[in-house]
Amino acid sequence: MLALALIYLFIRWAVIATIMAAILLVILRSIFNYIDVNPFTWHARNVRRATDPVIMPVRRMLIAFRLDPKVAPFILIIMLIVIGYLIVQIAGTLLNTVAGIFFAVTVRQAGAPIGIAGYLLFGFLGLYTLSIFVRIVMSWFGTSYENPLMRFLIRFTEPLLGPLRRMLPTVGMFDVSPIVAFLIVWICQTAVAATLLRGWPISFF
Repeated sequence: MLALALIYLFIRWAVIATIMAAILLVILRSIFNYIDVNPFTWHARNVRRATDPVIMPVRRMLIAFRLDPKVAPFILIIMLIVIGYLIVQIAGTLLNTVAGIFFAVTVRQAGAPIGIAGYLLFGFLGLYTLSIFVRIVMSWFGTSYENPLMRFLIRFTEPLLGPLRRMLPTVGMFDVSPIVAFLIVWICQTAVAATLLRGWPISFF
């Protein structure tokens, strides 16, 4: 259990450090652009080279939505924070599920098989929620169905989102089916916690 907690802490701080470094580079790029630093200097050239792979897709996305591409750094910083949060949540959900199963096996209670099933189902529902969220974020980047991860996420989440989308009217230009899906999955998780995992710890980190 301690090893799982240490792995989670390592992943969490590694993701935070990486996201902070990326945000710092984006801010430096914005500062260089604002003070009109010579783009051929070593530091300006390397900052641009490091940030172009993430800045340019955001700029193209904003242009496609007919928005000012100058706000790309600000939008990118928000996206980096969201992506970092999602990575930490996915890692936490997976490790928490493993910790729950390990706990249920080691305590050797009479209801251990039910507890193991509860942890598996609770973890699956948590990952399903995160999969919907990741699909939404990737769609912001204009990721197409040709992307293997996007294709997997669509196939994984569409059995719930598809029927909801057909039943629910859109609100203006917005598809409200993900919001309803989040609510349904949350209710299912609550039901699992109150039945299969009743008397068992839900969170280990």
